[in-house]
Amino acid sequence: MSTNDANVAQATSAADSKTPLLFTPIKLRSVVVRNRIMAAPMCQYVSHDGGPTEWQLVNFGRFAMGGAGIVFGEETAVEAPGRKTHHCAGLYNDAHVTQYRRINDFIRSLGATPAIQLGHCGRRASAHGPLQDRAPLTEADAKVGLIPWQGIAPSPIPASPGGALPREMDHDDIRKNIQLWREAAKRSLDAGYDICEIHGAHGYLIHQFLSPVSNRRTDGYGGSLEGRMRFALEITEAVRAAWPADMPLFFRISSIDGTGGEWGMDDSLALSRELKARGVDVVDCSSGGITGDGKLAPLPRVPGFQAGYAREIKEEVGVATAAVGMITEPSHAEALLRDGHADIIAMARELMDNPNWPLQAARALGVKEPLDLVHAREAQRLRLREQHRKDYPPGMAIEIPFGPNDVVPYSWEDLSPGKRARH
Repeated sequence: MSTNDANVAQATSAADSKTPLLFTPIKLRSVVVRNRIMAAPMCQYVSHDGGPTEWQLVNFGRFAMGGAGIVFGEETAVEAPGRKTHHCAGLYNDAHVTQYRRINDFIRSLGATPAIQLGHCGRRASAHGPLQDRAPLTEADAKVGLIPWQGIAPSPIPASPGGALPREMDHDDIRKNIQLWREAAKRSLDAGYDICEIHGAHGYLIHQFLSPVSNRRTDGYGGSLEGRMRFALEITEAVRAAWPADMPLFFRISSIDGTGGEWGMDDSLALSRELKARGVDVVDCSSGGITGDGKLAPLPRVPGFQAGYAREIKEEVGVATAAVGMITEPSHAEALLRDGHADIIAMARELMDNPNWPLQAARALGVKEPLDLVHAREAQRLRLREQHRKDYPPGMAIEIPFGPNDVVPYSWEDLSPGKRARH
């Protein structure tokens, strides 16, 4: 049995356990994750010269405090020009290492597994963040220090009609770019991450090479599916070689392009087979990011709308998968795991709305000791609250003292004491 097959077996071996599968540990190479809940990468747009700030410490730390098993940071650029904005995260110099390590040490101290998603935006460079509608940077922005720069891409095609024209990468650019991924993977290890993910989705550079919409090359990095996959696979080989053999490597894909695109599930299956062969342990199944004029229909954002992609890759390729997208109910997350759609449930906006979702899901699914998910300092107080509820069940006759000889009946209907008789 190969390492990946063993990981898949480990990921599904507890399916008959009395413990909900969502809260069964999963072993990925040498890394044991406490449960199957993954805080998915979410760009924050608050970094300083690529480095994290107090925002990242608090934001990602709260997901670990709430009980998530894997806590990703955000899409982290392998070079400064690979950021979408001046405020995007990066790991392109050694000064960043200690800044991220501080956050990862905190996440690990809370029982969660810190993870990084490495990426490069390619042609999506030189923009404002989402609060400014991702508008391209201009000379007016340069006057306040936000200097525009030209993005790179497999072909000189703008990310959107009328957008900035990227520079087409030559073979030397490709070679240098792959080296950047290798170096970033090494820094990720030094920074204390236990899981590394390659971002090959959402219209970023790797996805731009994969999709026929954005890749019109006629050399060995374009044309056929094999040619368009070459850049992604060479990056995977470089990162896998730099990342320790006993630590897991993820790869996020856009299972299908966005509306009107051309990349589809048959392409993703072919890519996933090649990724598995190169040592990828989990395929993180997302979608979208590149649009076109083709027949690909818009993807409805309904609960579990991308879970079918994770299921098909898991079944057809035999590699562990992560399902993400509008998964908000504990029973739904558990069903997706038990029905074999995926091995990990990735959550983003739901955890932003409710960082304690894992703790509440553990209670809802009947986990024996749900408070084991949180730090002992919190668990002690929460257990005391539970004991109070056991000591005074609803409907019990209760009197609230107001003095040595003065009590007032408590009303369970009003959830408050009645009025005290004054003399």
